[in-house]
Amino acid sequence: MARPERKGQDRKDRNREESELVEKLVHINRVAKVVKGGRRFGFAALVVVGDGRGRVGFGKGKAREVPEAIRKATEAAKKNMIRVPLREGRTLHHDIKGRHGAGKVLIRTAVAGTGIIAGGPMRAVFEALGVQDVVTKSQGSANPYNMVRATFDALANQTSPRQVAAKRGKKVADIVARRGDVKVPAAANDEAPAVETAEAE
Repeated sequence: MARPERKGQDRKDRNREESELVEKLVHINRVAKVVKGGRRFGFAALVVVGDGRGRVGFGKGKAREVPEAIRKATEAAKKNMIRVPLREGRTLHHDIKGRHGAGKVLIRTAVAGTGIIAGGPMRAVFEALGVQDVVTKSQGSANPYNMVRATFDALANQTSPRQVAAKRGKKVADIVARRGDVKVPAAANDEAPAVETAEAE
């Protein structure tokens, strides 16, 4: 008897999650096919979908009408969502580059209050993702499809200290503490000239 209730509960949870998703229309492309009776138009839509809490996806859809193309793109985006670890729920953990075809993007973390400094297609991705502070730069193609895919290529390679610690079999505190150990080689370099003079003598 409990199994049908559980199915109904899962359906309710899924519907609630879908209602909370943020949908951003990034681009609509219109194409025309010349036929015997005139021109037949078609539309292609690029949509980004996210929950504002670290999950985001994109999709594209084609149809004869704009609303149908957007609906297809939205469904495709919901099926292809990825989870991105966020630091403090507002920015990324580290700087990263992404690339797809001729599209190249640079994404950098930012301090609180910076806001989303990004172009149109990339801004839509970060707004749907829930990032509040980030600085980005598109260094290649301005094609919205390439820019969005390059952005997702970068986000897919984003890692958190917890993931790195689990991969190395260490504690998160050990990984984070090592950020401040960068100055150790510099101190060793300061002693290097003294060693060379001793050897010269």
